[in-house]
Amino acid sequence: MPRDLILGTAGHIDHGKTSLVKALTGIDCDRLPEEKQRGITIDIGFAQLELGDYRLGIVDVPGHERFVKNMLAGATGVDLALLVVAADDSVMPQTREHLEILKLLGVRRGVIALTKADLVDETTLDVVSLEIRELVEDSFLADAPIVPTSAVSGLGIDQLKAELAIAAAAVDRGHEAGPFRLPIDRAFVVQGHGTVVTGSVASGSARVGDELDWHKGDGTVETVRVRSVSNHGRTVDEVHRGQRAGVNLAGVPHEAVRRGQEICAPGYLVASKVLTVRVYASRDFARPVKHRLPVHFHVGTAEVMGTIALLDCDHIDPGQWALAQLFLDQPVTTVCGQAFVLRDSSAEHTLGGGQVLQPCAAKIRRRHIEVLEKVEQLQAEKGETRALAAAWFAGTAGVNPTDLVRDAGILPSAIEPMIRGFLAAGQLAELPLAGGRRLLLHADRVAELETRVLDVLATLHAENPLATTHDRQMALARLEYVDDDPLLQAVTDRLLAAKQLVGNARRVARADFKPKLSVNQRKLKDRIVEAISTAGFTPPEPKEFANLAAGNAAALNDIFAVAVAEELLVKITDDVYLSTEAEAEMRRRVTERLRGGSGATVAEIRDLLGTTRKFAVPICEYLDRIGLTRRDGDLRIWAGS
Repeated sequence: MPRDLILGTAGHIDHGKTSLVKALTGIDCDRLPEEKQRGITIDIGFAQLELGDYRLGIVDVPGHERFVKNMLAGATGVDLALLVVAADDSVMPQTREHLEILKLLGVRRGVIALTKADLVDETTLDVVSLEIRELVEDSFLADAPIVPTSAVSGLGIDQLKAELAIAAAAVDRGHEAGPFRLPIDRAFVVQGHGTVVTGSVASGSARVGDELDWHKGDGTVETVRVRSVSNHGRTVDEVHRGQRAGVNLAGVPHEAVRRGQEICAPGYLVASKVLTVRVYASRDFARPVKHRLPVHFHVGTAEVMGTIALLDCDHIDPGQWALAQLFLDQPVTTVCGQAFVLRDSSAEHTLGGGQVLQPCAAKIRRRHIEVLEKVEQLQAEKGETRALAAAWFAGTAGVNPTDLVRDAGILPSAIEPMIRGFLAAGQLAELPLAGGRRLLLHADRVAELETRVLDVLATLHAENPLATTHDRQMALARLEYVDDDPLLQAVTDRLLAAKQLVGNARRVARADFKPKLSVNQRKLKDRIVEAISTAGFTPPEPKEFANLAAGNAAALNDIFAVAVAEELLVKITDDVYLSTEAEAEMRRRVTERLRGGSGATVAEIRDLLGTTRKFAVPICEYLDRIGLTRRDGDLRIWAGS
């Protein structure tokens, strides 16, 4: 099968782009009546060129300065360029601007066609060729062949095809394995079939029957089904990266579709009005790009007004780069690394362009060093570095594999092994949430949440120095700005497992907390412990110490809790406490009595411990709770512990 690529034309008006495409393919790309009448290309046109091992989908763009926005829509997804310069006119303004746009969009391969070569002499051809070389000397076309051609006589057409085949062979395969994306540049109705949208497939593939997300350009998304697909008018089973595609969408009204919308694999793209970007100021625009400058933002086939906010400087001088955020009037769909172009508010000049770093961003404070260092990592060559930075920016919302494909430019096949490596290295953490859901968080974000939970408990311990534990739900409620209770519960469980907290599902405390008692409270605690220890299995109830507590009566429950925390007492019920020694002796006696296999009634355990039924019943229930015994009718059976 031939390899499919997109070829985009570029050049000044009336330099013969459309005529050259017709000479190459036999197809007239001017399809609009107005184009025929005026003799100029107004909108993008399409053709196909077979070159043996390669099949080029050609996008012919208008050269007039008034239609640069149409040129930009057509240039999306271009794999290689055909820069057209007329021999009788040489380099002109749109020659320069189109070349700058191709550079900004990241095109890396191309050929230069010197059209109308039959209208000038050899000396003129040499002079124009030198002017072209001077123009492209710092671009991807610096070493590109210049082919003199004539659409009228056929001069150079075969040589041009040969050079295009050579350039095609050098094109990187790029995003063929990524999720499907198709920025829409045109839509029409086919009688009996409905709406067909067209565009250059930016990544991935789509087949008949697939369900896709239709991003409408206003932030809304609708699931649509692919009824059929075509490539240059031919019905095919599949369309893929490098092809011009027509996609027949079931149930989509034609009037609802417009240029700038996008269809893509489900769940892949997220529309946003705030992007973090890396911006380059064009050398051809003699003035610096300033902070808060209104701009036309061109990405994919979309054109949106917005404002640029520079993050690490006040202006960008021509030929320089800077970090920035774009605040747009309408949401757009992008991915990490996607190229874009900026034009001024009057749409008369190309200011520059760059690459998207965060397709869906929150506002970043200017000159915030820590955050800008993370932004820098989003443009790293290593995918692992970009992925970890994207996970960091995801914050407490966490990331999933699809997020990293979009936000870090990682191929889907590489995601799972990468995540396993991050988990093994402790760079990501996987937290189990209620309902079986699992959340992937950057390790720094988990550490931040753990610190917040520990700080909240430190505050509660300071406010209540006698309380050994605190209500878990009430403590976490103090972190209401996190607004994700399942996540906070998971972080708390993680701290319990790491022994930085002690407690259970109801109450927790910092493991390093020691209750603070006054001198009188410590004396009272010692007297309570002594009294309960002396009483053995018939201990006094806490309320019996109220008179003894005097001014510390309000803290009596906390004093008992401190004694339990210090392992001096064991809580049987709210009204029954045993000394640690008595509880251990109780276990020993009951184990010795029941281990033989015969059970014992409550009365028998009462007699065994020399206590009364008032204490025997709660003691038996306690033994059941801790797993030493289990109830079988009226008997307690040894359960082993």
